[in-house]
Order: sequence, then structure tokens, then C-alpha cells
Amino acid sequence: MPSQREHVNASSRQTTALPSATQEFASTRQKDEWIAKQASIAQPILHHLRGAMHEAAPDCTEEMKWSRPFFAVEGRLMAYIAAFKQHCGFGFWSPEMTVVLAADGIAEPGASGSFGRIASLDDLPSRGMLLHYIRHAAELARTGTGGSSMPTGPRRSSAKVPIPVPPEFTAALATSKAAQDNFHSLAPSCRREYLEWITSAKKQQTRDRRVQEAVARLAEGKHFNDRDRAE
Repeated sequence: MPSQREHVNASSRQTTALPSATQEFASTRQKDEWIAKQASIAQPILHHLRGAMHEAAPDCTEEMKWSRPFFAVEGRLMAYIAAFKQHCGFGFWSPEMTVVLAADGIAEPGASGSFGRIASLDDLPSRGMLLHYIRHAAELARTGTGGSSMPTGPRRSSAKVPIPVPPEFTAALATSKAAQDNFHSLAPSCRREYLEWITSAKKQQTRDRRVQEAVARLAEGKHFNDRDRAE
């Protein structure tokens, strides 16, 4: 017959398992709330993409990063979804997926993601092809040949992790053709300087101010190092 101490230990083991389940539920609820806040045109697209992710990669996890949901497999970033005023975005995180899509005639157009501006489900590949691409991206992540690790703290690495263009910056760039054209014409390292500055802001108010200032500077054709940076 189990002793009282064994009962206590068993109870402790059960209790320690609860925070993980609670955190998982909270994370799922956070994504549900994020989708619910998006434009009505975006919600069915976002639900479709999210459902496809979990169907093709049942072991994937979700985490909010840079104000958008990201999907990871075994701790490696695999894809993300984004929402804008009139369209959605979906992007694979691995550079290898760009090559795979290009081989199928899908050329990544830029800030909106791997499939460009998604204004309806018709702008996406067929369900079967979408699941095929996601499975391939998940396998790349599992084998460590694609994707990058979830940032969990300071680390040293010779390779820089790509920084996704924040949705608010994309939206702001869309209001100025000159700024948008100048940003996309910059060398990758120069674009990264702007993105690092914007995404390093700890407060949303500071981030919004940096977005507006970056657009104004880009409209004038200025590089990041050409500017007197405001704090």
C-alpha cells in the first residue's frame, strides 16, 4: 500500500505538469484572440493557414513573435502568418523553401511572404500543395537543414537570423511609393539596419514612432547611417 509520502510525491508530480498545459492553452487562446482582432476578410484565410500548419505538422508549436504568430518544429522556426488591412501574408522561414517554391514557379515577391499578397483563399496554392510545402518545411526543420532556433536568450553566431518586416512597417511603407521602392532597393545589410532599429523598441509607442521616422527618411532616399537617430 503506497505510503503518505508516496501520495505526496505523486501529487507533486501531477501539479508540476499543470503549468505546461496551462501555458499551452494560454498560447492557443492568444492566437485565437489575435485572429479575432483582424479584418473580417483576413480571418478565414488565417484560420485556413493555421489549420493547414497543424494538419501537415501536428508536432508544430505556436508562439507570438514580432507581433505575429510563428510556427516552430522542435524549437526551430518554420513559418509565420501575418495580417494587414486588405490582405494576409504567409512566409516560410527557411531559405531552402524559397528555392523549393521557385522551382515550382512561385517567386517570393517580398514583404508579404512566400505567396505574396493573400486577399482570398484563391491566392493560395491548392490545399494539397500547401500541405505538401508545409510538410517539406517541417522536415527541413526536424533535420536541422532549414529554419532557425527559437531565440531564448543572448547567443553568439556568425550567421544572422533574418528579421521579418514588421506588419506595421509594411503598412506604413505602402503609404509612400518612394519609401517602399527605396527600402526594397537597399542592400540586405542596409534593410536590416532599419529593421533592427524598429524591432528593438521595447514599447509599442516607440516602435510606432520609429516606423514613421523610417518611412520619412526612406522617402528621402536616406540609408540608416545617413540619419541622426532619435532614441
